[in-house]
Amino acid sequence: MRISENGIEFIRQLEGEKLTAYPDIVGIWTIGVGHTGFVDGKPVARGMAITKEKSKELLTADLKRFESAVNDAVKVTLTQNQFDALVSLAFNIGEGAFARSTLVNKLNAGDKKGAAEQFLVWKNAGGRVSQGLLNRRQEEKAMFEVV
Repeated sequence: MRISENGIEFIRQLEGEKLTAYPDIVGIWTIGVGHTGFVDGKPVARGMAITKEKSKELLTADLKRFESAVNDAVKVTLTQNQFDALVSLAFNIGEGAFARSTLVNKLNAGDKKGAAEQFLVWKNAGGRVSQGLLNRRQEEKAMFEVV
């Protein structure tokens, strides 16, 4: 499956888009729409700036990674909304954490209701509850539950 335009917009709204690098809630340098790591071979760092076009390019590449992570980990049939919500979660928590999650285990066992409840587990940043993350998880859960 691939993320829908609605799913891309959902992630854009949750992440925001900043064309100048900034430290996220736990201090990881981020740019564009939640992009971490490298831009044109250089690590995201203080003072880095990108164009709107580069931000879109980075998001497109990042989304392919997280689409693959969801497609590889999930073995049951999903609706488009479920897939979009899972890509949003994986985008935020990382491919490894997503693949190893109880959410994925429950989903693959056929427990979609139990899987939906697991979105709310991913609400901590830096060892403490983040209201922003809890709000995001509630929105992802709501999207996942739309039939």
